[in-house]
Amino acid sequence: MKKPRVLAGTALALLLLSACGTGTGGGPGAGAGSPDLPVAGTSWTIAAATADGVRSVAPSGAAVAFDANGRARGNSGCNHFGASVTVHGDTLTVRQEEVTEMGCDADRLRFETALLKAFSGELRGRQSGTSLVLASADGRRAVELTAEADAPLVGTAWTVDGLLDGGAEGTATSLPAGSEGRARLTFGKDGRLSGSLGCNRVTAPARISGRTITLGAIATTRMICTVPQMDLETALYERLDGPLTYRLDHRTLTVTDADGQGFTAKAAG
Repeated sequence: MKKPRVLAGTALALLLLSACGTGTGGGPGAGAGSPDLPVAGTSWTIAAATADGVRSVAPSGAAVAFDANGRARGNSGCNHFGASVTVHGDTLTVRQEEVTEMGCDADRLRFETALLKAFSGELRGRQSGTSLVLASADGRRAVELTAEADAPLVGTAWTVDGLLDGGAEGTATSLPAGSEGRARLTFGKDGRLSGSLGCNRVTAPARISGRTITLGAIATTRMICTVPQMDLETALYERLDGPLTYRLDHRTLTVTDADGQGFTAKAAG
């Protein structure tokens, strides 16, 4: 897995820009009494992106979340991205962006390309109810967002979509080709983890305290599956050992052990 590539000046960050809003109405270009677009601390599903006047509907899993510290994180439906952004009134300006390089199918990569192209330079935000549109002045580039409630850890069906290899940067890698969508996990209200690691069914006691998950003895079935599915299962089994730390970002779950090894997953539906 390559290190995340820095795409200086690309638009995706714009999306993120909103996350950067640090106050209300104080930035250059904001009119007197005109508050910054209230996006800090919010999470959105990406509904569509328009590049060069062509609108593309987003694939499942495309989302972005804006924190209160000038950062935004998201997923194009293929790769994870992040940026440092600023907000002045209703205008969003990109500062910096990075995106991972995981392999995805052609349709998701095409949308990602459109999304990266759609967000560049300055974008103006227009919010209406649960919808937010960020668009260039000529309207030929835009991203359409829809607010959606965060997925809770317990009771949500999580589909594993990436592995984390640890280290200082928590390097992300793609799942073995042919195993995508096979690993699904649910932390039940009965205090148990259940689901599939890619091939076999799995169950284990799961105690959740704060941001820590402690699993008891893991029981699995003993089916034999394809090599990619078994490779994924082995990788996940190793990553479910010992106390685990989890983080929720809208509809994305990140689980890591003390060495930084773990996995990412998307809420189903």
